[in-house]
Amino acid sequence: MREFDDAVLECFLDNQKQLFPEPVAETMEEAEDFLEECMAVVVDSVDEVIEFFEDEGIDMDGAVDDEILEADEVFDIGDGRYLIVES
Repeated sequence: MREFDDAVLECFLDNQKQLFPEPVAETMEEAEDFLEECMAVVVDSVDEVIEFFEDEGIDMDGAVDDEILEADEVFDIGDGRYLIVES
């Protein structure tokens, strides 16, 4: 089981509407359950975000770092890490 720290959970709770039209979680516990269910991942750098998308076979031809980070699935935690939520 994955552990998501408070910074990750708060980031998701605050920004979940960038990916979903309605909130999917209202509490830290609900956020953690949701992120575990959808197998969200936390990565430590922009390079790891790019590597994740490449590993998943997502076509990023011509996309630059900024464009990749603007994807709805990518949440900037604010401490150099990124949460990736596959919807």
